[in-house]
Amino acid sequence: MERLWAPWRMEYMMAPQHDSCFLCEAAEAGVDRNHLVLVKREFCLIMLNRYPYVGGHLMVVPLRHTGELDDLDDAEQLDLLHGVRQARAALRRTSAPEGFNIGMNIGKPAGAGLENHLHIHVVPRWNGDTNFMQPVGELRIISEGLKESYDRLRAAIDC
Repeated sequence: MERLWAPWRMEYMMAPQHDSCFLCEAAEAGVDRNHLVLVKREFCLIMLNRYPYVGGHLMVVPLRHTGELDDLDDAEQLDLLHGVRQARAALRRTSAPEGFNIGMNIGKPAGAGLENHLHIHVVPRWNGDTNFMQPVGELRIISEGLKESYDRLRAAIDC
């Protein structure tokens, strides 16, 4: 039997469970390595996804706690989109992806893991970055640790 070591998962398993919103906590922290916040803009923040699909998986999060895009005013929506552009630019500088998946899952039926605080996923993609491991082994391989990704992106992002 093969073993895949993922010791950083223990942090998740041992973390205290609480009802607060981790995205709101990240917004309160501001630019912070522990919360994985790379940039805090006027109405949104850019942060690493703690449970990424691939290395460099970012989220652009409105500062306002809402699960509905329609709750955001024009200035908040525009800043959110500018945050997506800024996230893509940082990923282009640091990772040279060949494409991106960008999107929102609004509501549980749409796949939202966090229904009450919407966010936009910005996922870098490369030709051949998926293989048999994910569908057959139900396993994702992330080639870089979160703190290393944070440091690399933080150094490259234009604040």
